[in-house]
Amino acid sequence: MSVAQVARRYAVNANLIFKWLKDPRFAPEADASDEEAAFLPIEIEADLAQGPASIDVPMPSPSAPLSASRIDITLSDGRRILVEGPTALAAVISLVQGLAV
Repeated sequence: MSVAQVARRYAVNANLIFKWLKDPRFAPEADASDEEAAFLPIEIEADLAQGPASIDVPMPSPSAPLSASRIDITLSDGRRILVEGPTALAAVISLVQGLAV
């Protein structure tokens, strides 16, 4: 990930991030880089190997349709979804469920 991408994601000036990178207070310890990465053993259970569980989201009643002119969603992996214009809530939920797979 580039400095520019990090700056955009967190709405910070890229020059400030470069300044932080040069600041010794934010530098990683020298000992930490000497350690080798290690793989950890894992076990996958049969139930989990079949795929992720579906996300159960309660749907609003048809009598009160919800919509918004702008929706900004940040996923757990840092990706952002920005939906502009009148959008049905059901469509946004379907989109997020599709991306969660």
